[in-house]
Amino acid sequence: MTRTWHITTVTDAARARIGTARLAAAYGVPALERTRLTAALSAHLRQCLTKGGSWRLDLETAAAPSGDGLLRAVVTPCDDADPEGREPWRTAVTCPRGAEATDPGPVADDPQTLAEGLLGADEDTVLVLEKLGEQELLVTSHREELDQTNQGVLALHAELDAAGQAQRDLFAAERKARTEAETARRRLTFLADASAVLTASLNHDEIVRRLENLLVPKYARGVDVWLFDDGDEEQQNVPRPTAAVVAARSGRPQYAADHPGGLPGVDDQPPATPHSDGPLLCVPLGTRREPLGVLTLSPPDARWDADDAVMLIELTRRAGIAIDNARRFEHNRDIAETLQRALLTDLPTTPGLHLAARYLPATHGLNIGGDWYDAFRQPDGSLITVIGDVTGHGLHAAVMMSQLRTALRAYAVDGGTPGQLLTRLHIFLHHLQPDLYATAVIARFHPDDPTLTWAAAGHPPPVLRTPDGQVHTLDAKPGAMLGIPLEQKILDHTVTLAPGSTLALYTDGLVERRAQGIDPGIERLAAALGTFRSADLDADLDGSADLLLNPLLRDSERDDDVCLLLCHLHSRAAEMARTPVKLAF
Repeated sequence: MTRTWHITTVTDAARARIGTARLAAAYGVPALERTRLTAALSAHLRQCLTKGGSWRLDLETAAAPSGDGLLRAVVTPCDDADPEGREPWRTAVTCPRGAEATDPGPVADDPQTLAEGLLGADEDTVLVLEKLGEQELLVTSHREELDQTNQGVLALHAELDAAGQAQRDLFAAERKARTEAETARRRLTFLADASAVLTASLNHDEIVRRLENLLVPKYARGVDVWLFDDGDEEQQNVPRPTAAVVAARSGRPQYAADHPGGLPGVDDQPPATPHSDGPLLCVPLGTRREPLGVLTLSPPDARWDADDAVMLIELTRRAGIAIDNARRFEHNRDIAETLQRALLTDLPTTPGLHLAARYLPATHGLNIGGDWYDAFRQPDGSLITVIGDVTGHGLHAAVMMSQLRTALRAYAVDGGTPGQLLTRLHIFLHHLQPDLYATAVIARFHPDDPTLTWAAAGHPPPVLRTPDGQVHTLDAKPGAMLGIPLEQKILDHTVTLAPGSTLALYTDGLVERRAQGIDPGIERLAAALGTFRSADLDADLDGSADLLLNPLLRDSERDDDVCLLLCHLHSRAAEMARTPVKLAF
């Protein structure tokens, strides 16, 4: 259906507006949409009347793509009403689906009809205003909700930001704590490793060198060790920093710099003189008994932190103990070596009977132990050879070995067989030192008797090489160790000794190995001794002793003393014995 209005005057426009409203209402267009349509149409018709001329309004119905109805309004100029030639004005509203209406007919020209149309428009306007008020209230409510939501969001963002900052602070604190813990672990590890390095040596000069190598360059740029009683006169005359002298006198660590150190347990001093090229940390080296010296350090960077200073002071304390232990060891070693040289006397010379001895101290610990050998004549012309081993090492063992050696020589002046001498030594040691024990073998040679007499007390058995190259282990029943709380009488044993024979007396350091025991070592000794010829032994017994020792010590840990005494009866012993000799007692 199509309706057309020709509009020239305001009355025509009002009539067209009223007709449009009625037709829209007839088609069921809602009041809001109807008001929107009529208001838009009125505004455009007002523009048209302002321009003047004649205008035509076409109102027609059509189908919309959605299936609803469509009410369209088109305003076009008649004749030359719009000289600009613009496109016709168009607008449309949707009618409910399936709406059908009858044409309300033309609008009358009487004032009553026009007034009713205007009043109806006002009613629609009231509805629109009510809707608008509702929308404004709804918008206001939504705006308040939005403001509250925004405030909540802002508060939430603030809380999240605060929580994030707190979490970042916690992460930073954790990283700092982890870094400090790792640094502390490295310091403790360094301190433990450095202590092991320092205490591994018993040479105080070596400890000083190791201390410098440990500290430079990580913890110090330079290291100076001032030992008070150092024998180096040149070092004693070196000028020392004032802080080092103060540390030596006070026994407290000193920090010399042009700024306070703030180091725990360390006193601050003015810049060091004569050395003024940077800060110095001077820490006393000492033990509970006496001060040993001062360790002076220059920092690797500008200064030390407090934890590094505490670690360096503790390391210095441990270094002082290590140096003190090394010096005490060196002192005892010097005494022991002096005693050792005094005890290892020259072997006697006997026609037809050659002797060769070797003593090798252990390479670990004090270079002296309880191993000993001796050879001397008895008043009847017999030659006593002895080899023994006092339990333990060091100065105490050496002193006891000296007392046994002296006691044996004293007992031998009264005569007596090897077994009798060992029995008397057993009684002597038991009463002299009840908690100390010893082993020994005594062999006696008589120039007029081809019989070898020997006795053993807890000692490895002698090894005898006969002239034909055969080697025998003289393992007849020995006595128990000397000094044990047991009454015993040690027996003598004899064997015929032919010219060209060689008797080997030794201590367990030559043949015993931790992983193998002692028996395989005795077998190796016997095998090695069997490789020698009597002529070689006649010609050079000392050289033969060295050749015998070298292969046997190749696999030795050298953690025990080694003692060897070779007694060789010359192949022409009878002829050589007829040569007169002067005996000295």
